[in-house]
Amino acid sequence: MTGLMIFLGIFVVIIVWGIMTRNNIVRYFNATKRAWSDVANFERQKVKTLEALEATLAQYTQFEKSTLEKVTELRQQILNLNVNDADISQLQHIEKMSKELIRSLNVVVENYPELKADTLYSKMMDDIQEQNENVGAAITIFNRNVELFNNQIEVFPNNLINTLTLSKKTIRPFKDNLATENFDYKPNF
Repeated sequence: MTGLMIFLGIFVVIIVWGIMTRNNIVRYFNATKRAWSDVANFERQKVKTLEALEATLAQYTQFEKSTLEKVTELRQQILNLNVNDADISQLQHIEKMSKELIRSLNVVVENYPELKADTLYSKMMDDIQEQNENVGAAITIFNRNVELFNNQIEVFPNNLINTLTLSKKTIRPFKDNLATENFDYKPNF
């Protein structure tokens, strides 16, 4: 009778241990999936910022192109002004162009207060840099979760529980091939 109780006790302990091991494998797998979702989420946020930057730069490009054309035309008119012969009509034309350019600049700045290129562009570049850092951190967390999950399913006797109940395969960690190609040191794994 005592032998049967010991056998049943050992059997129950093995079953409980197997269930706990299986549940840990599932937890690590889910943590890895969540970490990858975070990477994708940060990448999406970066894309949104890049799209906003692209639209803003397109606005600037259009604004700066037309402004540059006006400035270039005004400069050319000034250069064509004959210094030796006072041409009042040409000077009046130049002054009119100058006033129109200043007025259009003021109207654009009033209508588009966000068109303060230096601060807005800098802020967007800072946002992109921050999001790149967030992506890098998320990738680091993802790779750590991959390592924990892969260890969980590869070590003995957990690999037996995985094979019998879940059949999960190892997950490949993120690796930046371009960055690793530029390293002089290569570990001998």
